[in-house]
Amino acid sequence: MTTPEPLARLDLGRRQRLGMVEAVWGESKDIDQIVTILERLHEAGELALVTRVAEGKAAAIQEWLQRQRPQLAGELQHHGQARCLTSGPIPAADPALGLVQVLCGGTSDLPVAHEAQLALRCHGVTTELVVDVGVAGLHRLLDQLPRLRSARVLIACAGMEGALPTVLAGLLPQPVIGVPVSVGYGVSAGGVAALNGMLASCAPGLSVVNIDNGYGAAMAALRILLALRGAAAADRP
Repeated sequence: MTTPEPLARLDLGRRQRLGMVEAVWGESKDIDQIVTILERLHEAGELALVTRVAEGKAAAIQEWLQRQRPQLAGELQHHGQARCLTSGPIPAADPALGLVQVLCGGTSDLPVAHEAQLALRCHGVTTELVVDVGVAGLHRLLDQLPRLRSARVLIACAGMEGALPTVLAGLLPQPVIGVPVSVGYGVSAGGVAALNGMLASCAPGLSVVNIDNGYGAAMAALRILLALRGAAAADRP
């Protein structure tokens, strides 16, 4: 008799290796699979972050845990705006990491922006959300420039033609990470137009992640922040 393959090979050393907790893609996993992974992360003493969990699936997971694992149910939170689940305490903000501001062109981009914010909060990063500063009314973005200069990293989520990250990267010196969002008519093609526009940007140094990948943008920002914190610590006498 052969030993069955494990449901998931959890990367429990990711925090020590990369400074990140493991994230779980929840959209294509069923309730039993997510519950099993949550239990294993709980047993390992790790914070769980499960992305792309719809409200109905989150409610079903919560109901199962309340019946079978009430202690774990008490730690579970569904973050509806971010479409994510967390299990375990979210750490306090670490001032040494600095501030990341997450911008979105319009309110339709908010789910992706909230996912990025939550992923950063799970790593002790302070975030601010700057909403509805798309280039259709450029004055709205220009009004925010003094505020934006306080951030160490900027994450810009935009659908349609995806111009917001290019404008930011041309105006401000911080690292800018563009997130194309699957919002827009016709040729927007589910975010493909925004992705291609960001990739073709003439603003030097703009980084771009995949369509709707708020989590990926957050981890790119975290890598920058961890490197800056390490450099600052090395410079201390």
